[in-house]
Amino acid sequence: MTLQFKIQIEDITKPPVWRKVLVPETFTFHRFHHVIQAAFGWEDTHVYQFSEKEYGSEEIIGIPTDDDDWEGPVTDSRNKKLKEIFTKEGKRFIYIYDLGDDWVHKITLEKIINENRQKATCIDGKGACPPENCGGVWGYEEIKETFVLNPKSEKAEEFRDWLGLEEDEIPDVNKFSLDDAKVAVEKV
Repeated sequence: MTLQFKIQIEDITKPPVWRKVLVPETFTFHRFHHVIQAAFGWEDTHVYQFSEKEYGSEEIIGIPTDDDDWEGPVTDSRNKKLKEIFTKEGKRFIYIYDLGDDWVHKITLEKIINENRQKATCIDGKGACPPENCGGVWGYEEIKETFVLNPKSEKAEEFRDWLGLEEDEIPDVNKFSLDDAKVAVEKV
């Protein structure tokens, strides 16, 4: 079976940032983590977790370590398959990337498709992925607001330097390439 997911970063609007992916039900949560990273364009440099709700879930799925800051025991994402959790259409789950910036992604299982896939793929999406280490949703909104309200300000220039943009360049928050996302996800 193939699982069709819509994954949306919570609390980002104008535009919202989301992706739709098709994933074999036999993928582990760890491999699903890599699919999400590729679909959004994250850099995979931070800790992640999957859970039923944002915080306070009975089960946390991630990579256990000796120095975890988890709220409870961690189920190893390398051993837990998607089909063990995603059994009915409409099932929702949470993926949090970077437990400092707290990028909360709402995962919704939209469809269970009767086909066997070997690889995942991205089939749709919207909005540019926020930059890593920008301070979470609040920091990303500050960056967007600065470029809308004061694109010639000193703060905008600092953001340009940090983001590696050209002089007077404005980041395109709508930028999303389905072709690029598809290629990246299919390599997972």
